[in-house]
Amino acid sequence: MKKCLLLLSLLMFTNAHAGELYRSIDSSGKVHYGDSPLQDSEDVEELKVGKEPTPDEPLPYETQRAKQNFPVTLYTFPGCGSGCDQARDLLSKRGVPFTEKSLVQQEDIEAFRKASGDSQIPAVSIGNTWVKGFLAEQWNNELDIAGYPKKVLTYRPPRPATPAAAQPAQ
Repeated sequence: MKKCLLLLSLLMFTNAHAGELYRSIDSSGKVHYGDSPLQDSEDVEELKVGKEPTPDEPLPYETQRAKQNFPVTLYTFPGCGSGCDQARDLLSKRGVPFTEKSLVQQEDIEAFRKASGDSQIPAVSIGNTWVKGFLAEQWNNELDIAGYPKKVLTYRPPRPATPAAAQPAQ
């Protein structure tokens, strides 16, 4: 029994550093996993184990459902400080797709006050639920209730677009 466990653990360690992993289905329908695809297999998929996610990768199913049912909007203002930075970091690290609205213009501020019933920043709307001020435990609880996974490694929020440099007139 000990020899079997030792052999199994050695096999696990040898595959732990494999660069690529493939799932192949043979002609009889049996599924095979390995570091190279089966020859003559029509159904081969390269599995994304341990690879860095890219911004254009689709969201995991759980996250897609939560985003559809409970979209997240983060409300900030310029110079809002560490509370806004912590809120943004929590959402990004957790893999929650969100829209950030910076309240600059007076009509945006009034619309925010009317919708949220308060003026405390940072604030987040998760579907119809408002959470004002930043308290990580409270934000995580609301995201859990909405169905967002606790930790997602396959989503990165898109980087903010940098404005194009103005071209000189000719």
